[in-house]
Amino acid sequence: MENLNCEVMGAVARAIPMDLARIAPHSTFEELKIDSLDVVNIAFELEDSLDIKIPDDFNLSELVDMRQLTAAMEALLIDAGTASRA
Repeated sequence: MENLNCEVMGAVARAIPMDLARIAPHSTFEELKIDSLDVVNIAFELEDSLDIKIPDDFNLSELVDMRQLTAAMEALLIDAGTASRA
């Protein structure tokens, strides 16, 4: 999960954009000042960097922190059969 956590934090840093050093596994979206437009950009970046498709009915805006986001991406990778990153 550590590798995946790093990949997710990197994707968030690229999508916002933000210095990766400001993002920690326990960071909340509120602390990072992530808004609804940022969530859309994060979704696109995650799809590209993790080579997954986030389903249309998957609501990333319901997540509140990096741990939840990483866990959600892990679940999508498992569903896609590509959980080797975790």
